[in-house]
Amino acid sequence: MELRQLRYFVRVVELGSISRAAADLALVQSALSQQITRLESELSTRLLQRSPQGVTPTEAGLAFFREAQLTLRHAEQAVRSAQEARLTGTVSVGLAPTTAAVLGLPLMTAMRERYPNVRLHMVESLSGHLSTMLNARQIDLAVLFDSRIQASQTLRSARRWSVLPLLEEDLFLITAQAHTAARRGARIRMNQLRDEPLILPSGPHGLRSTLDAAFARARVTPNLVLEIDSLAMLMEAVSAGLGGTLQPWAAVSRFADAQQRFHMARITDAGVTRENWLCGLSEDELSPAALAARVVLRDCAKALVRGGAWTGAALHDEA
Repeated sequence: MELRQLRYFVRVVELGSISRAAADLALVQSALSQQITRLESELSTRLLQRSPQGVTPTEAGLAFFREAQLTLRHAEQAVRSAQEARLTGTVSVGLAPTTAAVLGLPLMTAMRERYPNVRLHMVESLSGHLSTMLNARQIDLAVLFDSRIQASQTLRSARRWSVLPLLEEDLFLITAQAHTAARRGARIRMNQLRDEPLILPSGPHGLRSTLDAAFARARVTPNLVLEIDSLAMLMEAVSAGLGGTLQPWAAVSRFADAQQRFHMARITDAGVTRENWLCGLSEDELSPAALAARVVLRDCAKALVRGGAWTGAALHDEA
């Protein structure tokens, strides 16, 4: 039994509806229902009475609800006690430029508020470089995108990483407004990019592995005109009309005039998204400061997505 299951159950009872609770918790309704079912199976008793009007707790569910509320209050008190103990130390966090544009400042602010005695070392670099730094134990945590992270448990074990799902982002064809045909809409498919001049990061980096796989599934050979391993330089080239790029919305988040400067068409092919994984050293290697920073990073990401400040991003059910 996990604390998150208790939180889910309490919220369902409070709102009297699984659908409303799912919306409040930013979860898919089926995922929330599955968590409640698992909880009932583990306890070997029915906790909720379901009806077309919603859900009400059974007698066992009501008793469990009261105890769950108490447990959650104790957990919150434990967190406050740990925070008041003034955790100290140093933690190094690596973010790709797109991620740093959205998550960097909120993370730094939250760490300053929660753990003022923890020294935070922030590194902004491309996902491939961050992966190398994590392997070399030069950083403690990093948000990475490489599609192989999801596919290979062996890869994770060999690197001795801890890996947590964070969120996924829609991808967009981003072009300069001044060089975009007036007929282009807000959506586009991979097979329509066959003749599109593209500017992409090079092979070793996480987004490129995702895009290469997407092009292969669509049976399209991309018209690659430039490879640039710098987000700032890449977006300058796009703005100048040298080609388009495939990136999440975060790539334009630092441009105050993004709507006037760029045209964005969302890629609609199933599965063409950028998966964000919160990777770190193995659990036994992470310091208390690093473990705390990992929680803060996830909390910040959740708040940004739920608050609508991270366009095109959706939380993983497990995040």
